[in-house]
Order: sequence, then C-alpha cells, then structure tokens
Amino acid sequence: MALALFLGYIAIACAPKAVDPSTVTFDGDQAYAWVIQQCEFGYRIPGTEAHRQTADLIIDNLRGLEWDVGVQEFVTNGVMVRNILAKKGSGPAVLLGAHYDTRSQADQEDPTVPVMGANDGASGVAVLLELARVLDVPGAGKQVYLAFFDAEDGGNLDGWDWIVGSSYMAEHWGSAGEPPLEAMVLVDMVGDQDLQLFYERNSDPTLSGEIWGIAHELGFGGQFIPQTRHSMLDDHIPFVRMGIPAVDIIDFDYPYWHTTQDTPDKVSATSLVAVGRTIETWLEGR
Repeated sequence: MALALFLGYIAIACAPKAVDPSTVTFDGDQAYAWVIQQCEFGYRIPGTEAHRQTADLIIDNLRGLEWDVGVQEFVTNGVMVRNILAKKGSGPAVLLGAHYDTRSQADQEDPTVPVMGANDGASGVAVLLELARVLDVPGAGKQVYLAFFDAEDGGNLDGWDWIVGSSYMAEHWGSAGEPPLEAMVLVDMVGDQDLQLFYERNSDPTLSGEIWGIAHELGFGGQFIPQTRHSMLDDHIPFVRMGIPAVDIIDFDYPYWHTTQDTPDKVSATSLVAVGRTIETWLEGR
C-alpha cells in the first residue's frame, strides 16, 4: 500500500543522459522529476491512457540506459496488466521493486475522485528510475533486476485484489530463465517530506538491519528508524512466501494515503535521496 517550476524538472526526466555510473551518485532532483512527470500523465489506473503512458515512459528510459527490458502481460478483471522487468549485470541476483499503478478511488477521503499517487506509486518508481541511471552494476558484482509492478493498489474495489502484478511475477519467476533471487527490496511510499521508515514486520530482519545500518552510516538515521511498527500486505509478500529474504521500505504513517491530497507538493527530493543513496550503497558495497 505544485507548474512553471516543474517544467525544468520534466525536461530533465525526459532526457536522461548516459553516464559513467562509477562517477555519479543518486540525484534527488532527478528522482523528483520522475515523480512530476508521472503525475503530469494523470491518474495511472490500469486500463487508462495515463497508465499506458507511464509504462511506456519506464520502458523507453530503461532501454535508453541499456537495461535489458521485458514486459509481462496478462488480463485480470478484463483489463490488460503490464509488469515491467529490467535486468543488468551478472552474479547473484537481486530484485528491486516498486508499483506504478494508482488507486481509482480516494476512499480515505472522497471515493468519487481517484488518487494521484505522487507518493503512493510515483515515489518508488522515481527511485528505481534514478537507480537505473546511476547504479554501478558491474562494480556491484550482482545481477540486478528492477521490477515495476502493475495492479498493486486496486484491492477491494470492483472485484480487484491487492498486489496482483507482484503475485503474478513471483508465481512465474524462473519461467523465462530468471535465476534464484538472493534478496528482494521493495520501495513504496518513500517520498514523504516527513520521512519515517520503520522496520516492517513481514520483512527479513537480517536484511532490514543491514539496510537500516547503512542508512545510519550515511547520515540518514533520522529517516530510517530501527524499530518495528507496521505489518504490510505489499508487493514483497509474494517473494517472502517463496522464501526469499525481502524487505519493504515504506512510510505508512503518510497522512495523505489514499486521499486526493497525495500530490507532488507532499514529496521531497531529500527523502528520495535518503532512500536512493541507501539502496545504491547497499548494492555497490561502498
């Protein structure tokens, strides 16, 4: 589970430049640009044009950054669902995930209006897209997979279930030659201006401690709080059920969750940096 100023951000997001990943690090402004661009498309509800545009944006930019990209399509509730899976590198396999769809009803506030999902959806996608640009995958010595899950956020609406896309991906993992996973890390609702990331109860405690420890070493101890708080049914759960060490990095104390107010002005580039640089450092081991 703000426009003139944004035009510069959109221009950045539209044209990521190829870089030597060993010389760059995660850029919060670039990540925030991805949040803005997704929201500019509109509500990313499965089956809509905005949803299709967002998927195409993700695919095009990953391919432009020389990731090997595949699309996993299936139909549920009469709607075509598209998971996106990108890979790069060799060695032990690690999966990073986020969902890109948004909820069709702001049922915590006004169910007649959809959710924009600046934090609940766009923030996690933004972190993964910026990591795709800056990760030194050869230096990390791992095979890195980036999963953009569809149909996560429609649970209990019109016959939809939660975590549909990730459940499908986990069920079919290995069918196209994907290797066993060493770990899975989910980023969901990670852009809150008052970011507070607690341990999640269904997450692997050893992996959680490792990631939170790195965050503290990097100076992000105010955002990564090593205390257990929530139990989440989220996109990591299908991989937990497979026996894969998995972690959900999520701030579920976000006051605008499933409301019309989950808009870009609630998202902070500083928060995106805290999460992105922590994952970058964890993967690259530096």
